[in-house]
Amino acid sequence: MELSTKYAFLIPLCPLVASRSTGSLSFFFPKATRSLRRLFATFNTSSLITSTFVSFVSFRQQAATHSIQQYLWARIPKSDFCLKIGFLIDPLTLAMSISVTTAGISVTVYSDSYMCHDQGYARFYAYLSLFTASMLGLVSSPNLIQIYVFRELVGMCSYLLIGFWFARSSAANACQKAFVTNRIGDFGLLLGVSGVYWITGSFEIFELCDRFIELNNNGVINPIFANTIALPLFSGPVAKSAQFPLHVWLPDAMEGPTPISAPIHAATMVAAGIFFIARIFNLISILPPTMYAISWVGGVTTLSGATLALAQKDLKRGLAYSTMSQLGYMVSASGIGASRSALFHLITHAYSKALSFLGSGSVIHSMEKVVGYSPTRSQNMFFMGGLRKHMPITGTTFLSGTPSSCGIPPLSRFWSKDQIIMESWLRSPYLGLIASTTAGLTASYTSRIYLLTFEGNFRVSLVNDIGFDTSFPPENIIASRGGAQPESLARRTDSNVTSAADIRRDKVTETRSLTHFYEGDPVFGEATQTNSELNLLHPRESNFCMVLPMIILAIPTVFAGLAGVNPTQKGTGLDLLFDWLTYLPSPSEVNKHLGNLTEILMSSIPSVSLSLTGLLISFKVYGRNSEIGDTKVFEKLKNKNLLNLVVSIRDWSINRGYIDYYYNIYFTRGIISISKLVSYFDRWVIDGFISGAGASTLFGGEVIRYEKNGRISHYLLGLVIGIILPILVVDLPIPPL
Repeated sequence: MELSTKYAFLIPLCPLVASRSTGSLSFFFPKATRSLRRLFATFNTSSLITSTFVSFVSFRQQAATHSIQQYLWARIPKSDFCLKIGFLIDPLTLAMSISVTTAGISVTVYSDSYMCHDQGYARFYAYLSLFTASMLGLVSSPNLIQIYVFRELVGMCSYLLIGFWFARSSAANACQKAFVTNRIGDFGLLLGVSGVYWITGSFEIFELCDRFIELNNNGVINPIFANTIALPLFSGPVAKSAQFPLHVWLPDAMEGPTPISAPIHAATMVAAGIFFIARIFNLISILPPTMYAISWVGGVTTLSGATLALAQKDLKRGLAYSTMSQLGYMVSASGIGASRSALFHLITHAYSKALSFLGSGSVIHSMEKVVGYSPTRSQNMFFMGGLRKHMPITGTTFLSGTPSSCGIPPLSRFWSKDQIIMESWLRSPYLGLIASTTAGLTASYTSRIYLLTFEGNFRVSLVNDIGFDTSFPPENIIASRGGAQPESLARRTDSNVTSAADIRRDKVTETRSLTHFYEGDPVFGEATQTNSELNLLHPRESNFCMVLPMIILAIPTVFAGLAGVNPTQKGTGLDLLFDWLTYLPSPSEVNKHLGNLTEILMSSIPSVSLSLTGLLISFKVYGRNSEIGDTKVFEKLKNKNLLNLVVSIRDWSINRGYIDYYYNIYFTRGIISISKLVSYFDRWVIDGFISGAGASTLFGGEVIRYEKNGRISHYLLGLVIGIILPILVVDLPIPPL
């Protein structure tokens, strides 16, 4: 089907119209909107389907012509300044549009069932469609001003969605934390945009990149000044893509509804930073200090995110730190010049991470009917176990994403991650070591999440029967599986031991009280669980609307990476922007293709070996037939050095690397102290001076008012005194020195 690229404006426009319509009707006609909420969900989903269709058709036409097109309209015309708005159609725009819209469709279909009992159902869809429209507008922006505006819209939508249940203090704090942290990065980005315009005189991306390169080659720009301008530009992606040290908002973003975690962590919120680096890559690639800083920020983020995910007990938070680590891979790849490999990894990551979060939402949604609506229980992996038997579709689809995240061939993320690891070793041995080590850690914590959630036995009653300490796995696994338990681990106070009957009674009481709370709450919505549902002993498989998106996402999670293997070169993803998803080898090229694939697999043996090692360690510790309960095995763990290492990793992970602690001490408390000092100075010095001046004027006026009694004799006396006093002062003798 032929479709002019002029109609590409429909890609962001369709979800924008859906969001505006849904939001307006929800605001002006709330009762009618609640009764027709399924109609609005269908309308929002249809708008995304339309955007996806236009994206695919435009991508096919663009791949055939290899053209780059811009459609611009002049705004703010002036003699020396003219800002043009419009949209840009190039391979990067269309590849990102396909990724955003396809993941968005899965989320909208999934949310229909997940949010069906929430009275904010229509409001959620309005926010979600606006979120998607903002990201689609961002990727099609031809200039820095539009990119900045749409970045702010993406940040605003993330604020609204993270704080969707704003009556919960934790959700309110989380959305404020995300908003403030991203404002820090966006302020730096604004400074960088202003500096680039001051140098090049243009906001148009292609134009300013060409001018900047020309001026730099001619020696017109001071290299120090050029890097000083480029680094603030990078501060925007640091905050938006959760890079160290502005990553602290990402784990707390889990307070929003689980369906929104998929676009935030997969193809929308965090992808904005990686996209921006790719868009201005021609500008920053000629600045080695900036590239060096970018590569090492990504490297530090990659390793720190992986270590922070190792001992998390919250299912969603573990996936959040996994996202942080994978984003570090992408930023590090961009910093070493492998921007196409970074984009390739971004796209493969989008589908696998969306699948992981939708799978976690399915688990949490089912666990809530067993343990109640407390996130500390429904999201705690040590309360789960053996769920694949009760939720086979969720478990199978989640399993398909686990080896892909671990980097096991031939699944999709293996191809993109392996390319980044190879490029890292070629550019810097230290970055290569970090990337390879992180590959092993990724396999370890990813398989740990799957094994704790879906394998073994269901542990809800066991956790409370034995006084489960969910802070670290080995103790929990030993106790839950009936293995020998050392004395040091068996010490529990009576206050920490709760019977299974007590926990079920508390769970029912808690859920009933929450049901009463929800029924009158317009934010959280209605709770329709019956008493029979409250007494479920095991979770149940989610309904068709929730499992269908997971089944669909499992397909690109497994096979999408094969599309990025270039059959004409011995590498992967080297010509992503033009050949990805478009090249279909002829039968005569199949043998050559297989030969190159074999060579790629042979070169990836070291990284795959590390991933398999991480998998084996996790299976040894958390697997169903693990011998970790054996006293002899545990005695090996009691080795002093090994035990210290394990405890250090546990404390580092549980305490989030102590970064939030130091931020609270040195930044939050420092800012509060400075604010109090400024408030004190304003109240007692500035206000005191102004109030004092006003009081003295009032007092003087009152004194004069009493003197002005209307008697001329008093006025004359005052006049005489005023004349005589200066004369007397002048005539006084001056004493000799």
